[in-house]
Amino acid sequence: MTCSVALLDYGSGNLRSAHRALERTGARVTVTRDPDQVLDADGLVVPGVGAFAACMRQLKAINGDRMIGQRLAGGRPVLGICVGMQILFDAGNEHGDYAEGCGQWPGMVEQLDCARLPHMGWNTVDQPDHSVMFTGIDPRERFYFVHSYGVREWEFDHQADTAAPQVAWATHGGDRFIAAIDNGALWATQFHPEKSGDTGAKLLRNWVDTLSR
Repeated sequence: MTCSVALLDYGSGNLRSAHRALERTGARVTVTRDPDQVLDADGLVVPGVGAFAACMRQLKAINGDRMIGQRLAGGRPVLGICVGMQILFDAGNEHGDYAEGCGQWPGMVEQLDCARLPHMGWNTVDQPDHSVMFTGIDPRERFYFVHSYGVREWEFDHQADTAAPQVAWATHGGDRFIAAIDNGALWATQFHPEKSGDTGAKLLRNWVDTLSR
């Protein structure tokens, strides 16, 4: 059965490359901001480029934060990419421009503490042991990153009756940050799987495969 994926169009994100990459998984992809289409799709992808505060303003302008929350409240899959991952955290602070995020995870998005910014190019990640996200992906494989900000500290008190989030980390210039999270219905990557060649395609296929379960 072909799964339907809504690619959220809120004015921030490289929709074209994400659309092509998702279609290659066999999914039926619709670029939309229509609430009914966003809520009815098997999966929702939230892209994002640029500054945290600007992305949040654009997201709230279409009630995208509410759509994300509604989907997750019903256990419906969501995948955030790059700044689309960052806005899922409590807040972001870029050059003193503080903004609240969607609050799905605790954490502050802040500038990486290293001399060479942005972090741009290919990098490995420290994969968690039991993540569905990285099934079939060799730990030596690399993903494509473009960012100067990230979440560098993680404290999550998960409920005893739920599985703990599977967190992947990466390091740039000696600083460590969250590269990806596999948290049941909510997945997110700081890197761009749609720009990460066959390895990124495999990760997207892993996500699409969960939509039919």
